[in-house]
Amino acid sequence: MTQNLRADIAVIGGSGLYRLFDPESSTSAGIETPYGSSAVTVGELAGRRVAFLARHGTDHSVAPHLINYRANIWALASLGVRVILSSAAVGGVSPDYPPGTLVLPDQFLDRTGGRADTFFDRGSVQHLAAADPFDPELRSIAARALAEAGETVVETGTVVVIQGPRFSTRAESSWFRAAGAAIVNMTLYPEVPLASELNIATVNLSFVTDRDAGLAPRPGDSSATGDEDAVSAELVFARLADAQPRILAALETIVRAIPRDFAPRESIAPSAVAAVLALPTRGSDA
Repeated sequence: MTQNLRADIAVIGGSGLYRLFDPESSTSAGIETPYGSSAVTVGELAGRRVAFLARHGTDHSVAPHLINYRANIWALASLGVRVILSSAAVGGVSPDYPPGTLVLPDQFLDRTGGRADTFFDRGSVQHLAAADPFDPELRSIAARALAEAGETVVETGTVVVIQGPRFSTRAESSWFRAAGAAIVNMTLYPEVPLASELNIATVNLSFVTDRDAGLAPRPGDSSATGDEDAVSAELVFARLADAQPRILAALETIVRAIPRDFAPRESIAPSAVAAVLALPTRGSDA
């Protein structure tokens, strides 16, 4: 089955992006992994064979801290994926990243807890170098392609990844900004380092939906402006829906620009990666 689902590139859809292909022109399957199953659809985008995975499920039923990140990344690696392009909804922790901004983050701050965040937690210990977690070459390719297409994008930014599903307090949001964060998200960790552990390059396209909590006006402050940008689930999903054509066009532009011979960085010894991909899957007889 997986042989029919081979793809070099994967798109992981964040909040608001639950389907990428016409069901009649794509193939969907549940991929069994050592960590559980993962639902993947393979179709064509920008003339390329692409695997698609909805991070929160097709009905947004999986909370950020309950996503089976290891199953998702292992499943994509088993299909031959070498590049992951993901979308994400983010809040603007810094006033320099207002709602409506597209960002290609280059760094993250991990503020999650209790998430299984490595494939090398027993038997083989591998230490991942993570100075530049998002692939620099892919980010440059994406930035150049978007600029040539007339899209405005901020080419750098530190994303702080919080546990979720709750949003930040004012104090937390201000703390994140003071620590150098530009945007806030709930899902890019451990997704990004897990991909790196299997030598898959990642690039993320973030869409700023709100001003988070630290920049929101306080209730009862009649002199404040910008209440319409204070974070809420309703606001996030409404703005994602409005921006969906723009986000999809940007993703297609990036996929089209990725060279067919693109070679990811070797972050972990190939033999160690092969050993992970050779683990017996749940449901197998091994």
